[in-house]
Amino acid sequence: MMNKIEEAIIYATILHQGKVRKLGYIPYILHPLEVAQILATMTDDQDVITAGILHDIVEDTDGTLSEIRKRFGDRVAFLVDSESENKYPELSPSESWKKRKEESLKALKNTTDQGVRMLWLADKLANIRSLAHNYAEKGEKLWEIFHQRDPEMQHWYYQSIAEQLEIFLNKTGAFKEFISHINFIWPGSFDSAKARYRKYRDVSVKGCKRIGRGAKGDVYRYDDELVIKVYNENNTYRDVEQEISMARKAFILGIPTAISFGIVSVDEDYYGAMYELVDSETISSLIAKTGQVDAYAKMMAELARTIHSIQVTEEDGFPKAFPRVREYIEDGIGQVNEDLSRKCMELVYGLPETHAMLHGDFHTGNVFVQNGEPLMIDMDRLSTGHSIIELSDLYYFYVILGEDNPAVVEKFMGFSYDSARNFFRLFLSHYLESNDEKRLNEVAEKASLIGYSRLIRKTRKRKNLSDADRQQIQRCVNKISELTEKLTTLTY
Repeated sequence: MMNKIEEAIIYATILHQGKVRKLGYIPYILHPLEVAQILATMTDDQDVITAGILHDIVEDTDGTLSEIRKRFGDRVAFLVDSESENKYPELSPSESWKKRKEESLKALKNTTDQGVRMLWLADKLANIRSLAHNYAEKGEKLWEIFHQRDPEMQHWYYQSIAEQLEIFLNKTGAFKEFISHINFIWPGSFDSAKARYRKYRDVSVKGCKRIGRGAKGDVYRYDDELVIKVYNENNTYRDVEQEISMARKAFILGIPTAISFGIVSVDEDYYGAMYELVDSETISSLIAKTGQVDAYAKMMAELARTIHSIQVTEEDGFPKAFPRVREYIEDGIGQVNEDLSRKCMELVYGLPETHAMLHGDFHTGNVFVQNGEPLMIDMDRLSTGHSIIELSDLYYFYVILGEDNPAVVEKFMGFSYDSARNFFRLFLSHYLESNDEKRLNEVAEKASLIGYSRLIRKTRKRKNLSDADRQQIQRCVNKISELTEKLTTLTY
């Protein structure tokens, strides 16, 4: 089963077939593929990268926005539309050029969508790379092949784009390269320091106590006042900055969030986010230390209800959780049994549209307690969607991960697997405000459906599957098969 990016490459290749770029006369498809590659240095959002591949379809082929929406979803169609210009055939080429650019720059200025900004930067960087290469060979004669032959108008356009993107993307390698090409063609446009590597304060966590662990990195107690989240080698400063930005948005919306006050370079090889968390511990460590599972399950349930009660709009800039769930299913059970994958997706598609806030990585290792109040970290997966998605994450963390090997959960959470299972049950009871065992079992079953596919996906990522891995996958397949026969909805 192809993922969205692979399907987009095939679709774009077909629609751009026979077309060539104005500079160099190379196959046109190489441009959208270059845009996608640049985007992949800034984000792992499949919708944004897919939009990069498709961004010229509406403008330069007979493909339509409605077809893109049908095949690739609303988010991709929205992003492609943000890059598509009106033609104005009644105007002369130069007049049309100026009007189109003014309109598009206005749209860029007014957008609050980071995906739109990244798509713009990637497209214009790919374009100016080609311009700079040809300018080095042809000089001012280069402009004669364009509708807009005035180099100063071209200068105005590219400089305007850079000025609008700078505040949001100024530390990305793509933006720095963009600035360097503008300065090459039009010397002195920007302070050359803006294109240089930014050095962060150096710290070391050697000898520091690790107090939390997650998919993107580990959390260390640096001293009595400071905590540092150290991102692993798969992350760059953009990941740190993205989380800090999301955390600030969440704080404004009323989520009790620890706000980082600085990015640091950790032991020269990693980036980290520094937090001031005085006399605080994670709920995981407090459960391990005190054994008070019920009290902290109640605290986590109240925190979850606070998060899920917040309704946001598209203008707030939070992504939907649905693509993540779809990926779990398509790359999990979808790679083993397409029929079961289809049934799972039908249940997911049946969830009502909601703009409720979800944390996306909600567990006791990501919540600190300071002065008796919870404060959250790890905000990079904030999204919107139905709360059953968050409950499925919890069931995955506290129950599913330990069913074959309890030590996995014990290492991750820092307390026993029995306590973890008990925590989930108590959490669910407090969250639903119910002690009805039948209701708790029904919601737990619905939460487990996505979780079992997620475990299949995680296991299949290993290079060489062992017999135990294959048995685990088959057990998850059997569970999903039972659930799809029994469940008619994931709502509760």
